[in-house]
Amino acid sequence: MSSAVQFIRSTDLAAAPYAYAATAPAGSRLIFLAGACPLEDDGSTTAPGDYAAQAARCVQTLRAALRASGAELTDVISTRVLVASCSQSDLVTAWDVVHEAFGDHDVPSTLMGVTVLGYDDQLVEIEAIAAVAEQTR
Repeated sequence: MSSAVQFIRSTDLAAAPYAYAATAPAGSRLIFLAGACPLEDDGSTTAPGDYAAQAARCVQTLRAALRASGAELTDVISTRVLVASCSQSDLVTAWDVVHEAFGDHDVPSTLMGVTVLGYDDQLVEIEAIAAVAEQTR
């Protein structure tokens, strides 16, 4: 099944490793996902102090939430990646993991440094919105 998501690009904007905008056709079902956190099955935080490992666990959590919603990464229309750091290199470390996971599906994204996230030792969180074509009956 092909994705309902269509990316919008413009030669009037600087080159970036993501699309600047995305749309989905009328009648698409939007899926609003809670922030995917780097939590293990027992509720503990994955790899305290490791931005890359936490980003990878967030992607894994995001994939599971998408599957439960009848979607996959290629259905994501927008992301926001939150990184608890004021160091640009920490943000880039997390971003590189997320960007690699999405591959050619270079979804419009915002990367933000924040002061703190909700769980003990949490460094990364990924928010997402997905769009899937409604099934005709």
